[in-house]
Amino acid sequence: MSKRILLAFIIISILLAQPALLAADTPIDNDDFINKLEKDIFIFFLKQTNLQNGLIKDSSRPGAPCSIASCGFGLTALCIGAERSWISQDEAYKRVLKMIITFRDKVPHEHGYFYHFIHMKNCKRVWNCEVSSIDTALFFAGALFASEYFKGTQVEKIAKELYERVNWPWLAKNGLISMGYKPETGMFPYFWNSYNEAMILYALAIGSPTHPLPPDSWKAWKRPIAKYEDYELVYCVTGSLFVYQYSHCWIDFRKLDDNGINWFDNSIKATKANRQFCINNQDKYKTYSSNVWGLTASTGPWGYKGYGAKPGHPIHDGTICPYGALGSIVFTPEISIASTRYLYDTYKNKIYSQYGFIDSFNIDKNWYSKEHIGISMGTGLIMIENYRSGMVWKGFMRNSYIRKWLALCLGISNQNLKRRLI
Repeated sequence: MSKRILLAFIIISILLAQPALLAADTPIDNDDFINKLEKDIFIFFLKQTNLQNGLIKDSSRPGAPCSIASCGFGLTALCIGAERSWISQDEAYKRVLKMIITFRDKVPHEHGYFYHFIHMKNCKRVWNCEVSSIDTALFFAGALFASEYFKGTQVEKIAKELYERVNWPWLAKNGLISMGYKPETGMFPYFWNSYNEAMILYALAIGSPTHPLPPDSWKAWKRPIAKYEDYELVYCVTGSLFVYQYSHCWIDFRKLDDNGINWFDNSIKATKANRQFCINNQDKYKTYSSNVWGLTASTGPWGYKGYGAKPGHPIHDGTICPYGALGSIVFTPEISIASTRYLYDTYKNKIYSQYGFIDSFNIDKNWYSKEHIGISMGTGLIMIENYRSGMVWKGFMRNSYIRKWLALCLGISNQNLKRRLI
C-alpha cells in the first residue's frame, strides 16, 4: 500500500469515527438520566433478595437482615418494574406472591404487627428488635398497592388477609399509636403524637374493616407550625426530609384538603426550607451548596442518624443523602433534578454504583458510605415513578381501605375523590 493511499485511509477512518466520538461525549438528557436512575435503583430490589422466600434486605451490606419496610418499598418496586418492562409480569407476580406468603406463614407478628428486622433465611426476629408500627404500615402500603396492581389474584387475597389480621387498637392508647412493642418490656411509652411520617400509619389503621382505630385518631396528633426564612409549614421536630415524603409515596395528597392544610404544599415548603438551610450553612460545610442539599435520615461518619434541617431542632454534620433531594422530585422537580444531576455529573465515581447512588457522603470528612439502604432507595424510585406517570398514586388511591379513611377523616366520597384526582 502506497503512502498516499495509507494516509487517505487514515483520514477517512478518523472522519468516519467522529460521529461515534461525538455521541459518546454527548451528555445524557434529563429524561434518559431519570429513567437510568430509576432502573438502577430497581436493580437493588431485584438483586438484594432471597429468592427462596422473597424477603428483601435492609441494605446492601453483607449479612444485613430483612427490613419489613424495605419489603414494602420492594413490593411497590416490583410492580413498577413490571410496568416498565424491566421484569416480566409473571416474574414480578411470583416474587410478590412468594414474599406475602412468607409474611403470612413464617414472619412472626404480634396481633398482626410485624417485627422491624427479621432474618433473611429463617424469618426470625433479629437484634432483639421491636414490633414496629410505622414499619408495619410501610409494609402494608406496598402490599396493598401490589394487591391493586395484581387485582383478582392470590396476591390481592393474601394481602387483604394480612391487613385485616392487624388489631390496630392493640398498640394504641387514647387514639394514638405507640411507636413499638417488645415482649420483654411491653408497649413503648412513645407515641406518634405529632406531625411526622405516620400519616400513612393512621390512614391504614382507620381504614381497617376489621380492627380500626376511631376516625378521631386522625385529629389526635399535633400539627405544630413554624417558619424558616420564607417558608411557614407544619413541621416535624427532626426536620428530616423523609418525614415529608414517606406517606406521599402512596397517598396522592395533591388535591386533598385536611381542615385547611394541603399536605402536598406543606412538603413543597419543607423541601425548599431544607435546601435553604443547606445554602445558609455552606460556609460551614464543604458538602452543602445550592445543588447539594437534602438533609434526611441516613448513614453518616458516626453511624445512622436522623439528619435534618430547620424548622425544627435538627442535627447535621455536613452529611448529605442523595435520596433526600430525589425523594422530593414530585414536590420540587426542577431543583430536585438539578441536584441529582449535579451529584451524578460531579461525584459519580465516588457515590454512584450499579444500584444508583450510595446512601450518603461527607466531603469534610472525606467519607463515602459503602451501603445502599432500601427505604431511602425505595422512596427515590417510587417518587420518580409518581413524577413520571403517577402510577403508584393512581393504584393506591383505588384501594377501598384508603377510600374509607378519606371518607371518614377528610369527608371525601368516592365520587368527589375521582373528580379531585383527575
